Amino acid sequence: MIKMFRSWFEKYFSDPQVIILGVMLLVGFSTVFFLGSMLMPVFIGVIIAYLLEGIVQRLQYLKVPRKAGILIVFILFITCFVITVVGVFPLLSHQVVQFVQELPSMLTKGQKGLQALLEQYPELISRAQIDDLMTSIASEIYNQVQQILSFSLASVKNIIVIIVYLVLVPLLIFFFLKDKELILDWLKGFLPDNRDLSKQVWHEVNLEITNYIRGKIWEILIVWGVSYITFISFQLKFSLLLSLFVGLSVLIPYIGAAVIFLPVALVAFFQWGFVPKTAWLMLSYGILQALDGNLLVPLLLSGVVSLHPVGIIVAVLVFGGLWGGWGLFLAIPLATLVHAVLKAWMGKQNA
Repeated sequence: MIKMFRSWFEKYFSDPQVIILGVMLLVGFSTVFFLGSMLMPVFIGVIIAYLLEGIVQRLQYLKVPRKAGILIVFILFITCFVITVVGVFPLLSHQVVQFVQELPSMLTKGQKGLQALLEQYPELISRAQIDDLMTSIASEIYNQVQQILSFSLASVKNIIVIIVYLVLVPLLIFFFLKDKELILDWLKGFLPDNRDLSKQVWHEVNLEITNYIRGKIWEILIVWGVSYITFISFQLKFSLLLSLFVGLSVLIPYIGAAVIFLPVALVAFFQWGFVPKTAWLMLSYGILQALDGNLLVPLLLSGVVSLHPVGIIVAVLVFGGLWGGWGLFLAIPLATLVHAVLKAWMGKQNA
């Protein structure tokens, strides 16, 4: 038994490059896990700079000098950021406040709708079950809203956090773009020279993640826009807020669409009750999700991520459990990294 284990260990862990790659991954994951909350502005800056670097390189390909390309891309980013903060966030916050104000009346209307259903189908559900259901729904909604409203501008600590992010993140993005080579050279100084396996993994991961993120951004914008138009055409309340959640739900494959189905259905039910309009809205939502999964995703992300659906679901559960919202957002890129590492590692041992 010991001999067999030793043989297996020597086969897969005797190569120094494997050890180097393993140590690099361990240090990276440990840094994110233990220092993630403190270094979050840095991580956000790195992610956004990584995305903007692709645009800078495209401008360089078009013969635009790098410094000029960085300046153009950074100005465009700041412009989009300001438009989002000034234009979109106030509308979203207004709809959140409006939702909180109308929540009691919506719950009362929903309870009346269920009671009307009880009168038509008394054998389907009892009055006690209706009361318990509405109490559970109201309690859960109030808890979620309370968490959202707890991040109040009245808190000095929250004001400081917002200012830090608004100032530090754009500043970090600019320096990450401007001094990219200097920073990379400085980091390479801590690494051994024999890191061919790490370079191979990074090349594959960089290619897949870049294409994945580009496709996902387009998917979010398209799904958000189409769902907003759909909700507005039905005159559904809180259309901007709900459509934003629908757009962001594509970041969590399979699970996101199912989770967002509930709030959309509840708002429609509280607004209209059990009427054909509610059914038509939910049918439209289902068609939108079907088109996204069977048309838009293959069109934008075909061949980008070579992960099995089971692997994607496991990645979402694992990384979401470890790092919450950021884990859900980065589940696919992190799973792609793990897949590339295992592929390069096993391929090297079997070569």
